[in-house]
Amino acid sequence: MRHFARLALSLIPVVGWAQPQASFSTPSPLPGSVQVAQPGDPLLNSLIQEVLDRNPDLVKARSLVDAEKERIPQSKALPDPSLSLGLQNDGFKGIQVGKMETSYYQVMLTQPLPWPGKRNLRGEITSLGVDVSRTAADRTRLSLIADVKRAYFGLLLVRGQVELLDQQALFWQKASDITKLRYEVGQGSQADLLRAQLEQNRIRQSRISLRSEEQVLLTTLNRLRGLTSEAPIPTTAKLQDFTLQANAASAWIDRAEKESPELQAARLGIRQAERSLDLAKRDRYPDFAVSAGIMPRGALEPMWTVGFSISLPVWSKQKQQRAVSEQEFRRRAQGSDAESVRILLAQRIHERAAQLDAALDTLRLYREGLLVQSESSFQANLAQYETGRTPFISVLEALNGWISDRSGFLQTLAQAQAVQIAQEEFNLSGTPGISAQGLNSGAMGAGGSPSGSAMPSSSSKSGAASASGGEGSSAAKSM
Repeated sequence: MRHFARLALSLIPVVGWAQPQASFSTPSPLPGSVQVAQPGDPLLNSLIQEVLDRNPDLVKARSLVDAEKERIPQSKALPDPSLSLGLQNDGFKGIQVGKMETSYYQVMLTQPLPWPGKRNLRGEITSLGVDVSRTAADRTRLSLIADVKRAYFGLLLVRGQVELLDQQALFWQKASDITKLRYEVGQGSQADLLRAQLEQNRIRQSRISLRSEEQVLLTTLNRLRGLTSEAPIPTTAKLQDFTLQANAASAWIDRAEKESPELQAARLGIRQAERSLDLAKRDRYPDFAVSAGIMPRGALEPMWTVGFSISLPVWSKQKQQRAVSEQEFRRRAQGSDAESVRILLAQRIHERAAQLDAALDTLRLYREGLLVQSESSFQANLAQYETGRTPFISVLEALNGWISDRSGFLQTLAQAQAVQIAQEEFNLSGTPGISAQGLNSGAMGAGGSPSGSAMPSSSSKSGAASASGGEGSSAAKSM
């Protein structure tokens, strides 16, 4: 039995879980700066690039930008001229062209001319529409990158949980073999045997669920890449390999002022409304038209004509003045919309700053406290078992507790990544979570702290798990 216990201990990588990970150490940023940790995993970078190259949603967004560009010359072009053909004839007895002076054919061309400045204003409005389309493409791009990262880190989480499950399965298999042998020779209890068999079935149940989650994440990544759902994605990185860093919320807000697609679109909407208001005011001025024509008269000398016409805005009180009022109200509405987006964006950034601070504190607690303590508890129970002062089931329950804490550590790492991703995405809604079935002690036996994400995710309107933060304008807290 002592030999088995020592063998069991050797199956778990004791060193590394309870100690600070080197990958969590990052240089302190400059005061007020934002240093977003770009994952150095080549696989993740290649997945992101594949999505940016192939994803049909991004192709659609870029095509819409190109389509908007084609509207610019249309909006600035002159109205189409009109060609009119006519015949003026004296009497009804026959065609009198060439016989009577007042009988002739008529060919006339008329070109409408807008009041000076109207065409340029229409071009400006359309050009701003192109910029709005670009912000929509930027939103699509940011959301796709975030979706890839969430699915990738979810995949790492699930595979990390499977590794923990495999390690635990080794112990429970050994436990089952030994308890069965002891029971057959009359030295063990049936309860120990049943407990070992029960835990093995629970592990099988957890593995089925985790494999299903893994397949869903693979399907998601392959869909984003435009590939079939069966395409494998072999991973070598671990969640612990990626840097997590909380920067000052004020620095994130400064960055969002420049990079948030929604905020940029709202500001462009204000400029469009202002140009539309200018155009409505200019529409109160009349438009013109010039015309020229020739009137052949057969054998007689041809006649010609030129003309100039002007529209009369006699109904301006019902039309042009109302249009000006309409655009003034629209400009106010766009201003309120931009302010609303700015306030909501700042709220989300502060929420996620607090969430990421909490995540980093929780991860520190795991590394400096929970993982150390649960490992010590396991080793203490193992030592007591070796001296015969505790049953072997206590050793396995302590092991479950340690596995549970390691699972919770992975869950918190993943959710902290979800918060940071949402911060980089400038997501205005709740933070989409990254989670997987936790290997908690409640499902496998007492003896450890509950696992699962220490930061519950939510899609509620108030904001869910959120990202990046810290106090003041300087330096980030890093792990």
